[in-house]
Formats: sequence, C-alpha cells, structure tokens
Amino acid sequence: MTAYTVAVVSGGLGQPSSTRLLADRLADSVRRAAGAGGDTVEVVPVELRELARDITDNLLTGFPSRSLRTALDAVGNADALIAVTPVFSGSYSGLFKSFFDVVDPQALAGKPVLVAATGGSARHSLMLEHALRPLFSYLKATVVPTGVFAATADFGSTDAGSSLTERVDRAGAELVALLTVAGRPVDAAVTGRSAAPSRRLRDADPFDNLIPFEQLLRRR
Repeated sequence: MTAYTVAVVSGGLGQPSSTRLLADRLADSVRRAAGAGGDTVEVVPVELRELARDITDNLLTGFPSRSLRTALDAVGNADALIAVTPVFSGSYSGLFKSFFDVVDPQALAGKPVLVAATGGSARHSLMLEHALRPLFSYLKATVVPTGVFAATADFGSTDAGSSLTERVDRAGAELVALLTVAGRPVDAAVTGRSAAPSRRLRDADPFDNLIPFEQLLRRR
C-alpha cells in the first residue's frame, strides 16, 4: 500500500462555490480510484479565495505571507495536483492565474495534474484545451488526458450514469494511474540491478547535462 498526497487548488470566488464542489467531487474520485488499488490519498485543499490579498501582496513585493507560503509548499510537495477554476471571459480567472504566477516554476515539473473548470454553459468547455492545458504544459506538468468541465446544468444530477459523474470518475482514475507510474521504483527483475528509490518524474532536471557554450564553439 502506498500513501499519496494530492493538493486541490480551487479558484472559486463565491461561497458556496460550484468550483469547490467540483474540486471536492474530483478529490473523492481520486480517493476511490486509489483505494481500489490498495493505496491511500491525503487531500490538501488550497482555497484561493482565502489567499487573494496574500497573492497580490506577493506579486507586488516578491515575498509570500505565512498562509501563502503554506499553500505554495502544499502544491510543491504534493505527489499530484487537482486544479479547478471558474471560467472568466473564456479563460481561467485572474486569481487562479496569479496564484500559479507565484508558484515556483520548477514545482510542477513532471507532476501529474488534473485540470477542471466550471462555467454557466457548455460552450465554455473548450477553455480546458486552449487555456488550462497549455498553462500546465508550460509549467512542465503531466496533464491527464481527461479534463472535466461542469456547466451549471451538470450539477443537477449526481447519478452514477450521468455525464459529469462519468468524466469525474475517468479523470480521477487517470490521475491515479499517473501517480502510480510516477511513484513506482525501478523493478530489479526488469533492469537486472537492485531496486533503489527512484526519482519522481518531476525531480528530473532537463538542464542537468547541458554542454557549455564554449565547448560547443570549439567543435566548429
């Protein structure tokens, strides 16, 4: 049995918030999928509404408050991330983007991420592909194939066969599948070497083996 930590970033501004509701459903789905394989998941919620002033202060001063530092550490130290935002003007909210502007640029490298959004109607659903997925690809995260968009009407049914429930369950299972691969040590039976704790995908530094520019010039 393996224990994983999943940070859940919710960018909803209202209270109660449909964005937080979707985030909680996704977190429950990840717990169920992990439990089916004998693993456990600790969910760490990060509610951006409560950090709005701290995020702005950090953008202006470069120094996070204690509360914001705790949230940033939760995201950086988690094994995986669920990120949910409301749709504003066809994209993610300014608060959501501002939070990820102050996240360490290397904190999400290789980290499994499930992206999701809420909006008034299904016509906004493509923002998952033209806004959210490119953002996390830029941050070098590993984004699960299924993004989840929930329109207002989708919350009217929580039946097991509903479209939203199916998407939530599928996305949760995909995140757990990535978690399992990212956290699994190298199999000694396959490599012929003794198994040792492996580096997680996000720990790999793409600049570890750079050739110095002067050396490249000498090759000419």
